Amino acid sequence: MASTVLITGASQGIGKATALLFAQKGYDLVMAARQADRLEAAAQEVRSLGRKALAVPTDVTDPEQVKTLVHKALEEYGTIDVLINNAGCYISGPAESFSLDDWHQVIDLNLWGYIHTIHALLPHFIERKRGTIVNLSSIGGKVPVPYLVPYNTSKFAVTGLTEALHSELAPKGIHVCGIYPNLIKSSLMERAIFRGKDAEDAQARRDQLNQVLSTPVVEKPEDVAKAIWEAVKHQRSEVLVGSAKLSKASYSMFPGFMQWVFRKTFQLKDKEA
Repeated sequence: MASTVLITGASQGIGKATALLFAQKGYDLVMAARQADRLEAAAQEVRSLGRKALAVPTDVTDPEQVKTLVHKALEEYGTIDVLINNAGCYISGPAESFSLDDWHQVIDLNLWGYIHTIHALLPHFIERKRGTIVNLSSIGGKVPVPYLVPYNTSKFAVTGLTEALHSELAPKGIHVCGIYPNLIKSSLMERAIFRGKDAEDAQARRDQLNQVLSTPVVEKPEDVAKAIWEAVKHQRSEVLVGSAKLSKASYSMFPGFMQWVFRKTFQLKDKEA
């Protein structure tokens, strides 16, 4: 019987690229995302590769929907071997410009979405004494970046969640891995939130990110998918993807200088006193 993988945020970007790669490697898929039409289209691509794909429209911020997702997955396949938490969003702006709704939106998706799937599927892994959990974090879960405070908060939390789970669950036969990419040329902008000193500042932040994503050196979703596959195949506990390695090394060696660079890059209208 084929191994199975459940992927959140699977309708586009990193999630879709990962689904297609795992299908090519012989896995059957459970694919979750909020937009049913895009999700089904991605599932059809997986099926065209000769693998099974169960598409379950799911908002991972809702624990009841996640319970239904896991129930349908186990009902369809009997077992799930790998969970890949990928759904997330990006937010940028001065710390004081974010509303509490902004904070909740980011943390509910980037952190609680992961907790909900882990909470729902972990008993299955514990019972089987095996399984793999992959959490998509970010270099923003290793390096603090000004003007990304809610995003950094959620991703540092994912890093802590991942490392603590790895420590506890490894003796129980369950492997936990964190994936840390830099910005990825994907559907990031669709769900991204931009705030600023005024509308012009918020738009400038959007334009700035668009410009960065248009450069040739920015990694693609397929690069992250390959990192995820290598992490699962070789039981890696942590993978920094491509340019994230340089970002982490630079910050480790020159933290003060890198913080100055980040501030100058991202402050825009938020001038220092």
